[in-house]
Amino acid sequence: MILASASPLTLTLALGASAAYAASAAGASRAGQTLPRIALWVAWCLHGVLLTWGLWGSEPRFGFAPALSVTAWLVGLVYAIETYVFPQLKTPWLLAGAGAAAVLLALLFPGSSLNTAASPWLPLHWALGIASYGLFAMAVVHAWLMTRAEAHMRLAANAPSGLPLLTMERLTFHFVHLGFALLTATLFAGFFFGNQLYGSSHAIKWDHKTIFSVLSWLIFAVLIIGRARMGWRGKRAVRFLYTGSGLLLLAYVGSRFVMEVVLGQSL
Repeated sequence: MILASASPLTLTLALGASAAYAASAAGASRAGQTLPRIALWVAWCLHGVLLTWGLWGSEPRFGFAPALSVTAWLVGLVYAIETYVFPQLKTPWLLAGAGAAAVLLALLFPGSSLNTAASPWLPLHWALGIASYGLFAMAVVHAWLMTRAEAHMRLAANAPSGLPLLTMERLTFHFVHLGFALLTATLFAGFFFGNQLYGSSHAIKWDHKTIFSVLSWLIFAVLIIGRARMGWRGKRAVRFLYTGSGLLLLAYVGSRFVMEVVLGQSL
């Protein structure tokens, strides 16, 4: 069992971060938001230490579950900062619950050992890719909150997010534009510097990961152009965002999940 091989430090950090995320999720539906926000910051700090140890500790490892864990950590960081910029913004229980699930999933599936002989620029390439994951994940979270706000408006109820609908929409597309820029940089580096990053035997190829990444890039490009030229918003824009994010999730996380869990192979 993978869990049994985890170090005591890893277990302690993972369980502590999960408990803090769970506490934040449990208090998210209550009137006061101070304790859920504090719990979210505690969870984020413990989660960050856990990720640092996993990537730069005695035996660095990475895979589909750590990628999801890093994405959840980035989402938690950005959202925690947002709650200070917009004090009326509420902490959704789904966000904290996803953080706890990502931590426990990475504990069960820590991934394969990292290649220490790879290019020193490879971590930067990964950082760009994971950062784009995190930004698009934030866009999805805000789009979900925006959709809920629209539904509450039809019922003449207050928005559950605590922010006006137009503000949520602007935030959503800020994250889309930033994520698209990082995804473009990631694909550019992979296509033009693949040999230097991975070596000639592992240079970028037209496999499932590359195809899904390019398809997601095209979907996001159409979304950005459609919004700029034709004013796309609402359900149409959200559908494009969800489709592009789903394809991007399949690109790395999906392919690594199949290799690590379904086929039992390491990349």
